[in-house]
Formats: sequence, structure tokens, C-alpha cells
Amino acid sequence: MSFSLTEVADRNILEVSVTGKLSKEAYEEFVPATEAAIAKYGKIRILFQMHDFHGWEMGAMWEDIKFDIKHFADIERLAIVGESKWEKGMSVFCRPFTTAKIKYFDVADAQAARDWIHEA
Repeated sequence: MSFSLTEVADRNILEVSVTGKLSKEAYEEFVPATEAAIAKYGKIRILFQMHDFHGWEMGAMWEDIKFDIKHFADIERLAIVGESKWEKGMSVFCRPFTTAKIKYFDVADAQAARDWIHEA
């Protein structure tokens, strides 16, 4: 598994990149960084990019559910960039867990996802 998280300078935007299966350890990095951005900006936007993504380990799934409940209204936009049909389905699956505007982009349209996350 590969995981990276970058805060866009002076913006309420986090860029997350995941390869493989998301682990509980990734959430131990993701949650504090995300909560710090929420504390700093209020609502945040997330660009979530998946490459060769294989879902969540069980511990990571539980961390994701807890995060979604706690931060239901803190995410303003969520752009999901993926490579497969089931990843596109995640954009529909996520809707009940957040008030965010959610949009799926194919990996070929990654720049369009970035543009959408950054637009006013």
C-alpha cells in the first residue's frame, strides 16, 4: 500500500493519493491532518486519487466510518479520481455519509478533478 496526503498551500484543499489496500495506519496519518485542516479552514475540499486501489482493510473501514460520522458536514467537495467502475460507484455510496458535493472523474480526467476542487 502506498498513501500520501498533501495540503495545498493557503487553501482548504487536501490531495490524497492511494495505491493498493487502504490500511488503518494510513488513517492514523489522514485523520489528524484532515482534522487540522478543518480546524484551520472550517470546511475543506478533498481530491482523492486511487491507483490500482483494492479497497479497505477491516480496521481501515471502521476508521473510515468513524471519520464520516464525526465530519459529516465538514467536507465541502470531494473529487474521486479512479480507474474502474466500482470506484465510480464509491461516489454514489459516499453520498449518505456527507453533505459534500461529490464528483467522480476517470484517471484520464485527473486535471478536470483538480480544476473542479479548486474552483470558487
